[in-house]
Amino acid sequence: MHLALLELTDFRSYEHAELELEPGPTTFIGRNGQGKTNLMEAVGYVATLGSHRVAADAPLIRLGAERAVIRAGIVRDDRRVLVQIEMAPGRADRVRVNRNPLARPRDVLGALQCVLFAPEDLAVVKGDPAERRGFLDELLVALTPRLAAVRADYERALKQRNALLKTAGPAIRAGRGDQGTLEVWDAHMARHGAELLAARLALVAALAPLVDKTYQAVSAGDGPAGLAYRSSLGPDVEGVTERGPLEAALLGALVEARPRELDRGVSLIGPHRDDLVISLGPLPTRGYASHGESWSLALALRLAAYELLRSTVGTDPVLILDDVFAELDAGRRARLAAVVAPAEQVLVTAAVDADVPSELAGVRYEVRDGRVGRI
Repeated sequence: MHLALLELTDFRSYEHAELELEPGPTTFIGRNGQGKTNLMEAVGYVATLGSHRVAADAPLIRLGAERAVIRAGIVRDDRRVLVQIEMAPGRADRVRVNRNPLARPRDVLGALQCVLFAPEDLAVVKGDPAERRGFLDELLVALTPRLAAVRADYERALKQRNALLKTAGPAIRAGRGDQGTLEVWDAHMARHGAELLAARLALVAALAPLVDKTYQAVSAGDGPAGLAYRSSLGPDVEGVTERGPLEAALLGALVEARPRELDRGVSLIGPHRDDLVISLGPLPTRGYASHGESWSLALALRLAAYELLRSTVGTDPVLILDDVFAELDAGRRARLAAVVAPAEQVLVTAAVDADVPSELAGVRYEVRDGRVGRI
């Protein structure tokens, strides 16, 4: 799989940009603030319907414009697909595939498989649990697009249940309220949460050996690197990937936690409270890993995701390395380049041409003041 066309209209700093891309490595060179990452962000948006930098669409629309449009020509197995995404503040994206509108934007997920590494990924290693849950869920949707609906259903049930805990909690604690409605949302949360939890547990089991392998490849033998899933249900669910037992466990835990949840007005049990524990040797990386180790681990997570997608989907995802090499020493640069060079398409950004290893020599573009020109 590779991206053959990227066309932007009023996206970020670009009034208009159009690039014809080729398989193999392509490098975008330019000083910080010139628009390199905006291009990579647009590619990632086509793959995920979201930005790795901001939560809302409004910052993605060029100042003064009413909407932004991304067009992407995707080649997979000698077949070309044209995806168009139009975004505007306050409404859902409008998505077309081969000029045909989609009823649901999320139906475009899977058209482009993409793994994007950016400096923001350090937060997956060093940041809050929400960052690591987001990493897992993004990869789950890339592997199985229908899980986007499962995740949305769970978040909807969680929101409704939290609202009920806050509004009806005082009356229920006083013995004047009816818990029946709360039990209905317990069932919804347990059903959708069990499916999401089962998928996460299976994903971590598949991802863990790949993370150790890719970390060793990038860091030249430091390690070992490990992954473990920490559930709000406790250690008893480790290794369980069947929905039935997980749903029963979630439902029972919600009933047990109800008095505490009524006191606090928030749901304390479920996948939204879980964490991915990343370790290096016997220690968790959060709070113990150095900056260099954290950077290598963040890279290893994305490279492992790339390997898992490649083996599961049966095609090479587009691999994006946004501003990676400046943070690496010469040895890590060379090892990373050797790992990623065989990919069908690699898109690289760098402030200085010399930062990019010769193994990734390919098509070069200069990005300056929102303009992109081939070198």
